[in-house]
Amino acid sequence: MNYVAVKPTLLRWAQKRSGQSIQSLYKKIPKLKLWETGEAKPTLKQLEQFAKTVHTPIGYLFLDKPPIEKIPIPDFRKMPNVSQKNPSPDLLDTLYICQRRQDWYRDYMRSMKEEPLSFIGSVRPLASNIVKTAENIRKVLNFSIEERKKLTTWTSALSRFIEQANSVGILVMVSGIVGSNNRRKLDPKEFRGFALSDTLAPLIFINGADTKAAQMFTIAHELAHLWINQTAISNAQALAIPKHHIESWCNKVAAELLVPLNQIRQQCDNEKIKLNFSNEVQRLAKHFKVSSLVILRRIYDMKKLTAREFSTRYEEELKKINEIQKKNKKSGGGDFFLTLRVRVSPRFARALVSHTLEGHTSFRESFQLLGVKKMSTFKEAGKSVGVKL
Repeated sequence: MNYVAVKPTLLRWAQKRSGQSIQSLYKKIPKLKLWETGEAKPTLKQLEQFAKTVHTPIGYLFLDKPPIEKIPIPDFRKMPNVSQKNPSPDLLDTLYICQRRQDWYRDYMRSMKEEPLSFIGSVRPLASNIVKTAENIRKVLNFSIEERKKLTTWTSALSRFIEQANSVGILVMVSGIVGSNNRRKLDPKEFRGFALSDTLAPLIFINGADTKAAQMFTIAHELAHLWINQTAISNAQALAIPKHHIESWCNKVAAELLVPLNQIRQQCDNEKIKLNFSNEVQRLAKHFKVSSLVILRRIYDMKKLTAREFSTRYEEELKKINEIQKKNKKSGGGDFFLTLRVRVSPRFARALVSHTLEGHTSFRESFQLLGVKKMSTFKEAGKSVGVKL
């Protein structure tokens, strides 16, 4: 039996990187203690199992020292006075998965001789362009405020928003886990979403572990990134007033897109705000089919709240939303194929399944990009997005 040498420092680094406690790893891999002390060496198969358990590329374990990992796209998550931790393997793997999907879809679009999307990079991030950009996004997506008012809830408005973005060529992927691994949950405190800009294969990823209230604002924020052709990872939230000028601009566009300032001024009742603030916020949220957090942001933009009042009310409202979400949280993951559509974008799934069945993409690659393992699952996934088998 062949054994491999691995430095204990790399084993400990991989353990810390994974976010798992050393005690839990000892239970999963009993011989880890002996490897750390040098009393024993792992076989290659055992080391592969360890690497899989800690979600670390096995090649890293043969290095002389731990690598310095960086997010491969511009990182706009940094907030004033907040120290930024190293990216988790969950975040990195999610980014890499989406980059591979985007690479495939770009090649596919080229093979189909599709024209570049004209709205990608169509504006510059200037203060004078905020309302104009929001209006343009609304026009391209056919994002009608009047249509949205007719929907029953703002969660249905969120689903419609995602459909509209997908329909114009933007791959919107929403997931709260890494790939299809239900044991690897994404942390919304680490990131809320990112945009991978491209004129043929623009992609938006939304952290599905975040509240539904936050997801709508994140999508609007990432759309603004695409309109200036800016790839970036964000912690977009209606509360934040970031110092980074691009993030600040995208936040303002997102707020204007969801709730135009001129319209909320017409709808807002100043007397009701003074007499019963909470009721008026809920009424406006129902009217515009957005979360109460976005309405709070717009009331602040109208200068009807001070920065301190806005911050306090925002945190109170967020706490209420989180409590409601916990109560309404269902056990189980729902229908797999409906979930898959959301995770990988129906536009992407249709193209991939069709291209694979035509013999242009290998089943192996297709399974990896979709996150499935069986042919039966692959075929059902195709049917769920309208591919005729």
